[in-house]
Amino acid sequence: MSDAVRTAIRTCPLCEAGCGLELTLDDDQVTRIRGDRDDVFSHGYICPKGSTLRQLHEDPDRLRAPLVRRDGELVEVSWDEAFAEVERRFAAFTEQHGREALGVYVGNPNAHNLSALLYLKPLLKSLGTRNVFSASTVDQRPKELSASWMFGGGLSIPVPDVDRTHLLVILGANPYASNGSLATAPDWPGRIEAMRERGGRLVVVDPRRSRTAEEADLHLAIRPGTDAFLLAALVSTLAAEGRIAPGAAGEFAQGLDTVLELLAPFTPEAVASTVGIDAAEIRQLAVDLSDAPSAAVYGRMGTTTAEFGTIASWLVDVLNLVTGNLDRPGGAMFAKAAAGAANTRGASRTGRGLRVGRHGSRVRGLAETMGELPAACLAEEIDTPGEGQIRGMVTAAGNPVLSTPNGDRLDAAMAGLDLYVAVDIYVNETTRHADVILPPPSSLSKGHYDLALLQVALRNVANYSPPVLPLPPGEPDEWEILARLALIAQGMGAAADPSIVDDLVVNALVQSAVGDEHGPVAGRDADEILAELAPRTGPERLLDLLLRTGPYGDGFGSRTEDVAPGVAPLTLDRLLDHPHGIDLGPLQPRLPDVLRTPSGMIELDAEPILADLPRLHAALDRAVPDAVLVGRRDLRSNNSWMHNLEVLVKGRPRCTLHVHPDDAARWGLADGASARVTGRVGSVEVPVEVTDAVRSGVVSLPHGWGHDLPGVRLEVAGRHAGVNSNVLSDEVLVDVPSGNAVLNGIPVAVAPA
Repeated sequence: MSDAVRTAIRTCPLCEAGCGLELTLDDDQVTRIRGDRDDVFSHGYICPKGSTLRQLHEDPDRLRAPLVRRDGELVEVSWDEAFAEVERRFAAFTEQHGREALGVYVGNPNAHNLSALLYLKPLLKSLGTRNVFSASTVDQRPKELSASWMFGGGLSIPVPDVDRTHLLVILGANPYASNGSLATAPDWPGRIEAMRERGGRLVVVDPRRSRTAEEADLHLAIRPGTDAFLLAALVSTLAAEGRIAPGAAGEFAQGLDTVLELLAPFTPEAVASTVGIDAAEIRQLAVDLSDAPSAAVYGRMGTTTAEFGTIASWLVDVLNLVTGNLDRPGGAMFAKAAAGAANTRGASRTGRGLRVGRHGSRVRGLAETMGELPAACLAEEIDTPGEGQIRGMVTAAGNPVLSTPNGDRLDAAMAGLDLYVAVDIYVNETTRHADVILPPPSSLSKGHYDLALLQVALRNVANYSPPVLPLPPGEPDEWEILARLALIAQGMGAAADPSIVDDLVVNALVQSAVGDEHGPVAGRDADEILAELAPRTGPERLLDLLLRTGPYGDGFGSRTEDVAPGVAPLTLDRLLDHPHGIDLGPLQPRLPDVLRTPSGMIELDAEPILADLPRLHAALDRAVPDAVLVGRRDLRSNNSWMHNLEVLVKGRPRCTLHVHPDDAARWGLADGASARVTGRVGSVEVPVEVTDAVRSGVVSLPHGWGHDLPGVRLEVAGRHAGVNSNVLSDEVLVDVPSGNAVLNGIPVAVAPA
C-alpha cells in the first residue's frame, strides 16, 4: 500500500436513500467502498448499488469526451469543437424553425444532482421553449400536484414517520427493493424491522407479493390501478362509523365535510369487486388505522403511475388527516430541509396557489403542470406534422425511449429530428440519435448535496460531499456545461465564460434573499452578502447561500443560537467540518407554518381534485381485463441507466414476465419458455417466470430494460438486454388532472411466443 492511501466520505448519489459511503483510495484509485458507520443518517447501511461507484467511474463505456455526429457516426472531439458545433447547429435550427420547435427532456438522475438542480433552470429559460418534459410525469407528478393543492408546495409532501409509528400501511411501494421514494431515508428494511420489533405492524397493499409484502403482517393483493377506490372506501368507512378524528391538524383543514359527503358512495361493499379485496378486510383496515396509537399511510409508484394517480395521492393524505395522524410523531410529517425548500421561505402559511393548464400540448391538448407537458405526449409532438411541431430536442440525463410510454414510437420520432443535443454519460437507447453528446464528469469528481431529496426526508439532516477526485485536465464541471449551453442559447457564443451564468444565478438568489422580509437577511446589502460568499463560485457558492439563509443557517451573522440541540448555525464550512453529516433531529409538527396555500388552510376541497371524483365514480364495477401489466423493482437496478455494471446485472436474468400458475395454465405458458405480451401499441417476447407472487390476472415486467437497439454503446447491458416494458405502455392512458403516464394496470394479451 502506497503513502497516497486516503479515505473520503461522501453521500451516495445513485438513489433517493442518501446513504453515507466511506471510500478508500490509493493514488486516486478507489480500492474499497463501504457504508460510513459514522454517517448521522445511514449509520453504515449500504445497498448493492452504493458499492458500485468505482465500477461506474471506471466503466469503459462511460463517455470521457464529447461526441459529434459526422457523416452519420458519433465521433470524439474536443470540448471547444463540441460547443462550436452546438452553436452552429442551434443557430441554423432556430433560424429555420424558431425556438418553439425545440423540446427538452429532463431525466430522473437530475433530482440527485446539485449542479443540475441549480443550473438547469437558467438553461431552460435560455432555450425559450414551452415544450419541456421530464421524468416527473412518468413517476410522481400526481403527488406533487396533490401536495401543491392541499399544502401549497410540490415538495410539501408528508412522509411516514417510520421510526416512531405503530402501524405502517404501504400502497404501491417496495422499499425493501428500492428504499423510499419521495420519502428519503437509508435502510428502510432496518427501519421497518425495528418498528415490528417494538410491536408495530406492517400492512402492504400490492398486486404482487413483493419483497416488502413478504415481510408484512398483512398483504392485501389489490387489483392494479385501483388504490384510489380502496383509499376512498377507508375514508368512507371511518365516516360511517363515526371515527373521523383529525386531531390537531383538523384545526387547519377546510372542506372536510364536503370531502366526506363526496366519498360516501365508496363503501367497502361498493368497491370490493373493483379492488379485489373483501369488504370485511377493508373495514378491518379502517378500524386498525383508527385504533392504532399512531399510524402512517404511504403510497408511491403503484399509486401515482395509475389512472387515478392524483386522487389516490390526495386520499393518502386525507386518510392520514382523518385518523389524526397528519403532522404528528408516528404519523405523516413534513421535513424541514436545511436548504432550498419553498416551505421555509417567505410568509408562512399563505401563498399564491398552483395554476395548471397555462398552455397545452399541441396535438392532444394535454395541460401543462408545473411548467411541463406530460411525457406521454412527447412522441406525438415530434412525429405529428403541423405548426409548432417539435423538430429539435435537448435531453439531460434522460433515456425517454426506455422510460416513457410507447417507446417504439418515440424511438422512431427521435430518429427524424433535425437537431438533438444530449447531456449524458452514455450512448444509450435515446442518445444514440444525438448530433452532439456532452458528458458530465464522473460522480466522484462532483460535489454532492441532496437539495431536493432532503425536502422529503424521514429525519432532518444535512450532508455535503466535496469531490473525491479532481476533474481531469480540460474537462468542464457539469454546471459549466449547462451554463455554456445557456449562453449559446442566449446568442452569446460557444466561447462565452460560464461564470456569466453563475454570477446571474447567485445575484438573483441574493436579491431574493435580501428582499424576503421574513428571511434572516431581509434588507441587507446584496453586495455585502456576495462578498461574504467569496471566493467560492459555482454550486458551492449557491449552496452556501441557501444553507446560510435557510431555517438552520447563520443568516450571515444574524443567528448565533443553536439551531438544534448542540448544533450551531449552518454554513457550508460547517458541513465540510462534519463529513459524516449534521443531525438536525427527528421531524417536528409544522402546521400551520408549513402551508403556502391561498386560504392559509389545508385545502382538502381543492377544486381540481374534487372535479375528478365523478370520473372515479364512473369507473366503479366496470369490466376487468383478462390480464393487466404492472412493473416491479429490483434492489440492484435503478431505472434504465445502471445495467452496464456487471456486478449489478450478473446472475439469473431478472427481466422476466411474472405469471400466476393459474394464468400460465389457461394461457398455455411454461416456466422458462417465452411469452408474447401484446398491448394496444406494441408487443414483446419475454421469458416466463411462473410464480404465485402475482395475483391471477396480473403479469409483471420490470422497467428500464431493452438494451438491444443498434448504435447503443453499452457492452454489458447489451449482453443482458431484456425487453422494454414501455413498448407496451399506452401513451393515450394518462391520469387526467396531472397527465401522468399510466404504467400500472395496462390491459394486455398474453400467449405463448
